[in-house]
Amino acid sequence: MSSIAIHQPAAQAVQQSAHALELRDLRKSFGKTEIIRGANLAVNAGERVAIIGPNGAGKSTLFNLISGRFEPSSGEVLLHGQRIDGKKPFEINRMGLSRSFQITNIFPKLSVFENLRCSVLWSLGYRYSFWRFLSNLHDANERANELMEMIGLHRKRDTLAVNLTYAEQRALEIGITIGGGASVILLDEPTAGMSNSETAHFIQLIKKVTEGKTLLTVEHDMGVVFGLADKIAVVVYGEVIAYDTPEAVRANARVQEAYLGSSVADQQAGAH
Repeated sequence: MSSIAIHQPAAQAVQQSAHALELRDLRKSFGKTEIIRGANLAVNAGERVAIIGPNGAGKSTLFNLISGRFEPSSGEVLLHGQRIDGKKPFEINRMGLSRSFQITNIFPKLSVFENLRCSVLWSLGYRYSFWRFLSNLHDANERANELMEMIGLHRKRDTLAVNLTYAEQRALEIGITIGGGASVILLDEPTAGMSNSETAHFIQLIKKVTEGKTLLTVEHDMGVVFGLADKIAVVVYGEVIAYDTPEAVRANARVQEAYLGSSVADQQAGAH
């Protein structure tokens, strides 16, 4: 017992000092074509990071590598100091990372409440069983109700997901994504296809539901990027060429030359 007591604080210190998410010389090739070319990134716990770059830069591939949809050709992905590269998506999810997709990924024939209840079951310790009545799972029902309030869909509790507006479906997907209790959240173009007013509302929603969590988002809308992100990672030709605060990235000459250009100043001014 004494040896455990001596070594446990050191183990905790290592865990606390680890980045929430880290990429180390990450590479991915499809055939002879190298898409990700030695990407490095270290995200601290609680940071909101936007990943930007021109079309074809490798942003979606990077997300697929992090979430386990693709296996790296080489390099490492670490979640809270533990390697997750090579693991299956459901294994990574159970280790504390959850992802939404560019195309809405919900259960269309289930209600808002049922969608959210499904998302919380595993995190509450429930396993799949044909013999369990979900209506009797009071903690799951309570958590689903909390999520509904959080994402502003409590008035649509019994509405089938297929009958929600597009913006409401995206909000539901955010609820599903955070429902499992993951500490690291990946959002793939969460505001794509939304109007300006919907986008402004959604930025505030994302800030609210990811408070205290680590967020990575791929986003093309510079207004969203500058309104949401603590840091910006710029990906060009499969490499992270800049990673800093929005102000520093905006002023980075290499970034301006490679991607942003003068349009960022105009878009940011428009956002204010």
